[in-house]
Amino acid sequence: MVQSPCTDKQVYVQASKRSPILLRLVVLFCATLFGLYICYICLQQIRTRVYFKYDLLGPNILATREQCNISALPHGERLYAHYPKPKTYSRGGCLCNPVRFFAILSMQRSGSGWFETFLNSHHNVSSNGEIFSVKDRRKNISEVFYTLDKVFNLDWSSSAAKNECSAAVGLKWMLNQGILKYHEEIVEYFKHRGVSTIFLFRRNLLRRMVSILANAYDRDVKQLNGTHKSHVHSQTEAEVLAQYKPRINVTSLILDLKKAEDMAANAVKYFKSTRHIILYYEDLVSNRTKLMDVQDFLSIPQRDLISHQVKIHTRPLSAQVENWDDVYKVLKGSKYENFLEEEGPPI
Repeated sequence: MVQSPCTDKQVYVQASKRSPILLRLVVLFCATLFGLYICYICLQQIRTRVYFKYDLLGPNILATREQCNISALPHGERLYAHYPKPKTYSRGGCLCNPVRFFAILSMQRSGSGWFETFLNSHHNVSSNGEIFSVKDRRKNISEVFYTLDKVFNLDWSSSAAKNECSAAVGLKWMLNQGILKYHEEIVEYFKHRGVSTIFLFRRNLLRRMVSILANAYDRDVKQLNGTHKSHVHSQTEAEVLAQYKPRINVTSLILDLKKAEDMAANAVKYFKSTRHIILYYEDLVSNRTKLMDVQDFLSIPQRDLISHQVKIHTRPLSAQVENWDDVYKVLKGSKYENFLEEEGPPI
């Protein structure tokens, strides 16, 4: 009888020590479940934000396909034939004219502006320029998708827009304007929305470098009556801009050329799974029939395309670079020796 109270007391004390542990376990379990639930909700919201843009135009496209007879299109082309219904105007009699979507992937001073003027000389093509040169349009992937949707829904306003009867609509996208940063999401967007990729590169990266340096100089000096012009439309203007001979930094020359080469290679690697064509500026200059290949690629009526732009740098590289002797010595014997073209050794 004497031990009973002690036994009861011991039981009470032990129970009081175990209770906080059990309580903590219960709280931890509940907190874990709550955390998992929050993570699940967040993931669903992120997925919705990313893929909502893909399907934004879906109902409109499907509705139009039902209205239009698409049986005449080869089955393999139906993914790339679209029937946008713009919010800002009606396509009217052109509602059932299919539209192809494209993006020109290039780098500055690679002939993309010149190439785009050819495309826009076609009365059914709307190429809307460097839309993503504006940083706010590429600050996150949602803004990128919002901008692309607006372009491909024919609601983007620009001087190139053909509106109702556009047969192909797209944009020019420089590789340093976010496309490589978000390449995984953009590749999926292109494949999901049937966007064709046009790669446009320059084989001679040394000539591209000369053009970049000369353009940067004119941006500061404004040689044409106080006006900076990246592209010109007269031989007189071209000769004025070509008078400047940039000095190339030979210390970083090899590295700079490699960076440009790697950027182009990465773009092709990332977007090779999309429907694409690879073009080179030099080929377009020497063989204008390449423009016919582009029209075939976009499945648009063949037209004689024109451009009023005039080439600025036409002289041999040795006459366009101030420190040509140094440049020649650095590149001679390197993997970039072919950029020296048919130039002879320094005199």
